[in-house]
Amino acid sequence: MAVISFKCPNCDGELIFDPSTQKYKCEYCFSLFSQEELDAMKPAQTTEPQNADAAGAGKTSGKPENKKLGQPGDKAGSGTEKDNTENKESDKEAGKEADAVTYTCPSCGAQIVTDATTAATFCYYCHNPVVLGGRLEGKFLPDQVIPFSVSREDAEKGFKDYVCKKKFVPRAFYNKKQVESITGVYFPYWHYNTSLEGKMQGEARNVRMWRTGNTEYTETKYYQVSREGDVKLENLTENALGKANQELICGVMPYDFKDVKKFQLGFLSGFLAEKRDIEKKQIEKKVQQEARESAEKLMREQINGYSSVSVKNADFRALKEKWSYTLLPVWTITYKAKNGKIYYFSMNGQTGKVYGELPIDYKKISLVSGIVSLISLVILLLGGLA
Repeated sequence: MAVISFKCPNCDGELIFDPSTQKYKCEYCFSLFSQEELDAMKPAQTTEPQNADAAGAGKTSGKPENKKLGQPGDKAGSGTEKDNTENKESDKEAGKEADAVTYTCPSCGAQIVTDATTAATFCYYCHNPVVLGGRLEGKFLPDQVIPFSVSREDAEKGFKDYVCKKKFVPRAFYNKKQVESITGVYFPYWHYNTSLEGKMQGEARNVRMWRTGNTEYTETKYYQVSREGDVKLENLTENALGKANQELICGVMPYDFKDVKKFQLGFLSGFLAEKRDIEKKQIEKKVQQEARESAEKLMREQINGYSSVSVKNADFRALKEKWSYTLLPVWTITYKAKNGKIYYFSMNGQTGKVYGELPIDYKKISLVSGIVSLISLVILLLGGLA
């Protein structure tokens, strides 16, 4: 499997995707390169052994191979219950350790350790960005991507502005070290477009009320209504990463898909990226049902001029649908409080929309409450003396 790093042809420095210019920038000589120029270059890469796992790298095991079965004198099924329990525990332990996958950095040769879904990361030793190309090959090759358009500087400023409006956030959450830890991550999604045809029947009512003298009258008229036609829905998205924090990634929605581009590995350089582990068949029925409900709502909104409408029957079927494996950009910060709870801040890497759950410094609240109480007491005392 190829582990890729994009090099500047002028100084051999690392190239990263620059959201401000939408080009590839060398952080050493500040040269800029277009997508066409990057395509013409040959990236630096290392190739992992062919006998590596399907993801393209060696998985760590750390457990010796069990050779009890098949030894001379042993009978099938003669293992004790204790042996079976130990074997199961060993298998579970090996499965956990198999989540750690090692690669070789093409810049310094150091070992890079990632989990099974990481597709782009940084070398922990030389800090250069690397793209794990084999993680995004074949059926795991994304169809499209919305590149980052919010720069790191703008993301840090947005984080500071957001937090500074909150008076009781612990200082440790927004100190310099914490702000600099903000990370740009591409999260995997399933993107869905569809055209449906359908029809709807329902009952509508018109209610008229009037008064004559002391008598109030109510007139209700009932109507059978129906609508039919085609509905086109675009840009429905569904998370494709099992370990993703749903609130974190859903809170920054929506994205503007007018900026979507055909996927290129270079877009990942300088950012983290996750590979999907949720397949289309796992969410297909859920998304299709949401599409039918949206189509019904849109058609229902076309029935006007009545006091109320109740839908009795609705039937929609897809005429055409398109699924696209898509990467979407998010800036994120996480913070572990003293009580062990994880708090987070996230920002849409395209639009700048922010979302987060922030920690509260109860010492600050107590201090402010004490000061307010003291001021109130002083005012009361001065009023009494007067």
